[in-house]
Parts: sequence; structure tokens; C-alpha cells
Amino acid sequence: MPRNVVVGVDGSPASLAAAHWAAQEALRRGTGLGVVHAWRPHPHPAPYVPLGSTERDWAEQTLRAAVHSVRAAHPGLRIDDRLVYDAPAAALVAAAAEAELLVLGSLGLGVVDGFVTGSVSQRVVARSARPVVLVRAGRGVADEHLPAVDGVAPEEIPETPYRTVVLGLDVRHPCDELIGFAFEAARLRDTRLHVVHAFRPPARPVVDSSGIVGPAAPPAPEAEAEALAAQEHAVVAALRPWCGKYPTVPVTETVTAGRAAAALVHAARDAGLLVVGRRTSGGRLGAHTGPVAHAVLHHVGCPVAVVPHA
Repeated sequence: MPRNVVVGVDGSPASLAAAHWAAQEALRRGTGLGVVHAWRPHPHPAPYVPLGSTERDWAEQTLRAAVHSVRAAHPGLRIDDRLVYDAPAAALVAAAAEAELLVLGSLGLGVVDGFVTGSVSQRVVARSARPVVLVRAGRGVADEHLPAVDGVAPEEIPETPYRTVVLGLDVRHPCDELIGFAFEAARLRDTRLHVVHAFRPPARPVVDSSGIVGPAAPPAPEAEAEALAAQEHAVVAALRPWCGKYPTVPVTETVTAGRAAAALVHAARDAGLLVVGRRTSGGRLGAHTGPVAHAVLHHVGCPVAVVPHA
């Protein structure tokens, strides 16, 4: 039996959007949905708990409300709800270990509390051994599809195409987990996969008449063209076996000189899903998200999948 898609809920609009996105993903993958809410009592009454209720009552109500909302929208979906007495980050990392993927709500840039800018999400994304998808508040089923004509909602027309899946690829560290996740996501949606690779062009050291080396200058046009061609060749080589495994997935590649985060934010403006990697090794001490994943989680509006890999 395939693993469930699991979503963490906390009563926020972002986590409710994540729950509905996770339900759709579970249906696409033919799995059940696990809904997890973690709680721990505070030494003083929490301000969000109504008078006359205990923190456990509030936790149970939060979980029930999320499950009821998802079940009303997807009555045929198998749902496993779990109230976990543990710190949220630890509970979600443990739930992710048993899941196909974990889905969390995201509040985005500039919000003090919430999964993305708070310590909970950063710890979960940095520590999870399974892919984690973060979904913004306000995202709905219609947002995964291209705009429908004549004002008809996309969910009313099953044939309305899905938006493109975007993959951020670093050809220096291509990995099966990341590329396979992106191809499978595009296949499940019957949509195009847009692969984006950004690189730093070679710089020329500038030497003055005294022989002192100054700041690097932009590369010569010939060198920049050669570097671009080499990077394009590396991208095609990395994708070739996957195109053979997924012959029905149309693929486009964009190779550009510049910062990876900026290129991905631009490419994901009209995407349905952005897929980026997180290296689990590489010399840095402790769990970490990585600068590119950290940047896109704050600035990209569509759901973002962070896939751990060696």
C-alpha cells in the first residue's frame, strides 16, 4: 500500500489551504490523507483558547474542523486524523518520515508567525527526510489550473489544463530524488515540466600596468557563449534518461547566467508547482534549508516542494 500524503494543520487559513492541496495530491497519487495536529500545554493559558475551553479541547476542535472541511470537499477520500502530544516540529518531522510527502501551510515573506518564517517550518523543512510542500494561504483548486474561458471555474471543467511544474536544477549536483519528483508531479497533472538552471559565468581577472590583480571583469562574449553552451549540454544530459522514463511529459529547458533564486522566482510566477532541492550533506554542520530554497519559500506564490537529497 502506498504511503499517505500527510498535512500538518494548526487552525490557520494557510494550513487549511495546505489541507485541501494535500487532499488533491492524495487523490492524484491514489493514497489516503493523514491530517496531523500537534499540541503541548503552555504554562499560562494560551491567548487563542476561548474561555471555558482547555488547550486539549481547542486542539481537538482544530483537528476536527480541518478534517470536516476536507471531507466535505472530498467525501471519497480516506482520511486518517491524528492528534499528537508533542512539539510541532518534532511531530511533523516524525509524521513526514512515514509519509509520501508532507504538506504545510505557508504565510510567506514578512509574516512574523507561521510555518515559513517561523522556526517550526524552517526546522521541519531542514530536518525532514521526505519531500515537504509549502502552500500559501488563499491557494485553491482553481489556482492549480490555467484560467478557464467565459468565467467558468476550472474545477467545473475537468479538462482545464494544469499549470506548468517548474524544476530548479543544479547540474553540479543532479540527483534522482529531485528530478524524479518533478517528472512524476508533471505526469500526475498531465502538464509540462519547465527545467530552470542558472549558473555563474566565468569571470576575467583584471590586471593593471603594475601587475596588481583587481576586481574580476565580465567574461568575454566568446567565453560566455561557450560557458552557456556547456551548461545547456549538461542540462540535456542530466534530463535525457528521465525523458526516456517519462515520454508523455513535455519538457522545456531554460539555462541562464545569474542567480538561481531570481531565475526560479521569475519562472514560477505562473506555475502550479515549483520543485527545488535541499542537500542533506555537503560539509555544513547541522540541518539546513539552503539559500535557494530559503529564498523561493519566501518569494514564490505557488506551492513549493523541497526535496531532500544527498
